[in-house]
Amino acid sequence: MIGRALAALVAALLAAPACGQDYHREDLRIPMREAGAAGLEAMLLRPDAPGRYPLVLLSHGAPRDGRDRAKMTATSQYPVAMEFARRGFAVAVVMRRGYGNSGGGFAENRRGCSDPDYITPAKASVRDLKAAIHALAERPDIDGHRIVAVGQSAGGMATVGLAADPPAGLIAAISFAGGRGSRADFDVCRADQLVQAFRTFGKTARIPMLWVYTANDHFFDPPLADRLYAAFTGAGGHADYVHAPAFGKDGHQLFSSAGIPYWTPYVDAFLAKHRLTQRAAPMDMPPLPDLKPPPQLSARGREAFHQFLRAGPHKAFAVNPTGYFGWRSGRHNAKDAADGALQFCRAAGAKDCRVVFTDDTAAN
Repeated sequence: MIGRALAALVAALLAAPACGQDYHREDLRIPMREAGAAGLEAMLLRPDAPGRYPLVLLSHGAPRDGRDRAKMTATSQYPVAMEFARRGFAVAVVMRRGYGNSGGGFAENRRGCSDPDYITPAKASVRDLKAAIHALAERPDIDGHRIVAVGQSAGGMATVGLAADPPAGLIAAISFAGGRGSRADFDVCRADQLVQAFRTFGKTARIPMLWVYTANDHFFDPPLADRLYAAFTGAGGHADYVHAPAFGKDGHQLFSSAGIPYWTPYVDAFLAKHRLTQRAAPMDMPPLPDLKPPPQLSARGREAFHQFLRAGPHKAFAVNPTGYFGWRSGRHNAKDAADGALQFCRAAGAKDCRVVFTDDTAAN
């Protein structure tokens, strides 16, 4: 069984060019019976040097509008994954069933808002994460005895669920704004039942965890976050709890590329506390593509262009003659990225927008 899983993983692997002299990226298909022939969409990022690396498994959130699930991609998490790769980890971003191009159909239904079931969808997420761990741990560049799970929002709750039923090799877990059931700002379906789900997970979760919630989280506000933490730890779970200050318009988005300067210190302190630090200092970022910003861009536009250069594929940057711009990254193909960039550029009424860069090359 193990050999077949490894063979399937290797056979499904789509090699991608290294993203610089110091890092290696691969697009993967994780084999999982419930996901069918398509498997689970995934991306692996690690330092580009021989060796066996401890694994960070990144688990994404869930959009409020289910129609957006198909648009999600593993590569959209590239900037966040890079921060863990810079710290000496191999990082796998795995799209659970029903998200992105993963197969198997959506498996995380929680029933209606009047009587939601939070345990069952979390356990479905855990099955996907375990499938990824089992397959990735067979790779010669992964140390399957040192695995750290990291998740945000619904992915954070999945990470808590994984900590409650840990596979071999899972030694720590980090949850950013973990939870489910937010149908609108400050409106969670039967929050008391969400609290009970965290209490259930706390009964068996014993690995060290880090929880981070912000003061202005519009999905799970501080009073609810406090209740989740009290239920989890009161049942026996272990977690360091960070009350982070407000971030942006909605602190639920702290775990993002824009939030990197703010959330990485929490992660670094947690890793150091549990002797999981891999490097004395993070590696340098990969070199930027040799692309010049369009001359008509303002200072704000040039900053956006710099962010575009750092973003993961597939991506595109559009601009018009007067400096209006738009860009999109982490799309499944270059056309989707170009269409998204043009739509964003035109959103403010700009005319004559055109795509000038696709991925790391000038557009024709």
